[in-house]
Amino acid sequence: MNTDKQLLALVDAAFAAATRPEHFTDFRHCCECAEHDALLRSRDRDSLRIDDVGHPGWDPLCFCSAEGIAYFFPALARLALAAPSPRHGWYGEQLLFHLGYGFGDNRFLLCCGTAQRQAVAALLGHLIESRAALIDAGGCADEFLRCHALWRGERPDTPREPCR
Repeated sequence: MNTDKQLLALVDAAFAAATRPEHFTDFRHCCECAEHDALLRSRDRDSLRIDDVGHPGWDPLCFCSAEGIAYFFPALARLALAAPSPRHGWYGEQLLFHLGYGFGDNRFLLCCGTAQRQAVAALLGHLIESRAALIDAGGCADEFLRCHALWRGERPDTPREPCR
């Protein structure tokens, strides 16, 4: 992938069939889950914003089903490719957390088909190549490389939780 536009087209195609779930979280679990579900239900792939998902301490995707993440993944890729937000910083680091959490047992990884995994790996590779300064500034280079290898189907030697 040479450009952000090409990468987003690849991600859009890979996740085009990911349907919007009726609910994104176990909304009956607690008030926090209900609030996150209500927020995600009020958004779609075009209207999801950094303000919705960019705060590590209050991130609805931490409670979201894998199917919900798949539905929103084109929007998440768009946020990761955007310039850092003055309020939230660069979304790529937050997305890295979701893509690497649980390593080989990552719920989103396990839910994705081959084309979707390849699209996520392509996004990670593109971020590594085109956003190296942001990755270095966040001190997450090793985590990005490890996560990239995971989504390519390799098993990096030492699983660690990605930076957040």
